[in-house]
Formats: sequence, C-alpha cells, structure tokens
Amino acid sequence: MVAMVDNVIVLRIPVVKKRVSKASSKSSIGRIYLSKRWVERDVAIMDWRDYEQLRNIFQNLFELKNIVEALFNCKAVGKGMFNIVSRTWNPVTGCSHLCRYCWARRLAETRLKRSPRYRDGFIPKIHEQEFKATFKPGEFVFVSDMGDLFCEQVEDEWILRVLDHIRKFPKTHFLLLTKNPRRYRDFLDRFPPNVILGATIETNRDDLYREHRISGAPLPSLRYKAMRDLKWSKKFVSVEPVLDFDLDVFAQWIEEIEPLIVYVGYDNYGNRLPEPPLRKTLALIERLSKLPCLVIRKTIRPAWFEGLSRYMGGELEERPGLA
Repeated sequence: MVAMVDNVIVLRIPVVKKRVSKASSKSSIGRIYLSKRWVERDVAIMDWRDYEQLRNIFQNLFELKNIVEALFNCKAVGKGMFNIVSRTWNPVTGCSHLCRYCWARRLAETRLKRSPRYRDGFIPKIHEQEFKATFKPGEFVFVSDMGDLFCEQVEDEWILRVLDHIRKFPKTHFLLLTKNPRRYRDFLDRFPPNVILGATIETNRDDLYREHRISGAPLPSLRYKAMRDLKWSKKFVSVEPVLDFDLDVFAQWIEEIEPLIVYVGYDNYGNRLPEPPLRKTLALIERLSKLPCLVIRKTIRPAWFEGLSRYMGGELEERPGLA
C-alpha cells in the first residue's frame, strides 16, 4: 500500500531514511514516482500505523498547546496573572541601544538614580554580588531584564561568566532576550542546554523604525535574519511593544524563526508609538496561534490613536504611524 499524506510517503515497510537523488526523480522506486520537488530532500518512509501514531501525537500536542495558551492568556489582575517568568536575575545591567520606549532606562534614571547600580547612568555594568544567587529546579528566570546582555558594549568575559553561572543550575530554565541576536552565534558552543535564546522584534518595517527613531539597536530585519539562521532548538520572540507591521511578511518572519514561545503586546507607558490597530494585532495573533509554539498575550488593547479617533470622526483609524 502506498499513500502520500501531508508530504510524507507512507508504505507498509520498515522505517528507513533516504536522500532522493536527481536520478530518482526520473526513475521509479517500486511503484513510487517522485516529482522534482523531492530532489535532494530527506524523505521519511514509515509504516502506516507508525505514521498515524506520530500524527496523533502531534495533534494531541497541538491541543495541549491550545490549552496552555488559554491558561496563560486568561483574564487575571496584577500578581495573579499567568506568566512564564518566575523571577528575574540581573548580573549585568544597562544598555546602549537608547530605545525610545525603554522602561528600564527611565526607571534607572529616575527612581533608581541614587542606587549604586545606576549612579553612572544606564551604562552596561557587571554586579559581582549577583553571582551568589541560587535557583530552584523548574524556575523560569529572565536574565538581565534591566539591560541587554548582548549589546555591543557588554564585554565577552561578562557574558561567559553569566553562562558559567547558569551552567551550575541545569534544572532551571533561563530566558535571554536581546535586540542584538547576531551576537548569539559568538557563544553558540558555550550556551548551556537550559537557556532559551530570545530576541525582541517589534515589526518587520525597517522604514518605520528609522522614521520614528525607535532605537539605536540593529534594525528588525537584521534581528529576524540572525534568529532565523540561529541553530538553537529553544528560541523566543518578543513582539513587545508591537509596532505597525505588514501582516503576511511579519507572520512569515516569525514562522521561519521557529520559536518555542512568542510574546505579543502593546506599549504600557504612553509613548505614543506607531502602533498597529487592534484588529491587525489580533489577526497576527490568530495567524501565530496556528504555529507549533506558545503565543502569550501581554497588554492587548486598542492602539492609542483608535481612542483618539472617536473624537475626530474616525480620521485617525488608518494612520498608525501618526505620533
């Protein structure tokens, strides 16, 4: 019995793996004729029952994903909100990207400016006392939420010290998040297996980023390419704060990155960024929810100009770039 289901050739023979050669596209293998699109591709040939079992497992996992997403995204208030992060750890603080919306810089330069950590401003700095920290199995730790561990001004030695400390806690999950994911490749052979490598990608539109002077970080397209090409099984994308985007292109970017987790959310600090209308963001979330990854909703609300448009006869409804 031969069948082609979901681009998989299913036969009643033992499992084998075969690379299709150019000659195979013209000649038959048993009763199977392979089209040109199979040339130079790995083909899985398996027993029909094994295939059905594998497909059922995948479907069950997808249902489980939907259940977990519903739990994370359920309505809750304050500390009762579901969040994958159980604690933060700041062995290195500060950043040089000068993001227009950065809450951490604002906090460091106002309420925390008398703190020893931020007396010199928000420049990158390592904190020796943080390397005494211990972590419990199963915790999900966000590393350096008060900075960017991989911005260019952070020394390699600091990053290696952080990774060496993480390695002491193999049963704890550590989330790394940066706007400079190109630098991940410099440490690829030093990352412990319990880290999730993340990048903030707020939009696919470099022109919007430049026009509104959002940040001095690498452009979104460069971050996307770095994450897409990153050879790591556990990746994370933060679309927060979300900026206006091209739906098809942006959704395709995220799909190609193959993240384990995606965060999507609007700005929380009244920065009047060039945001997308709510319906567009919800369309993105719907598209991403069809991928095999957790899609976690953060602050989801109408764009700031959508509220303003009520007083201006809807004139601003299609103008998310207005600031």
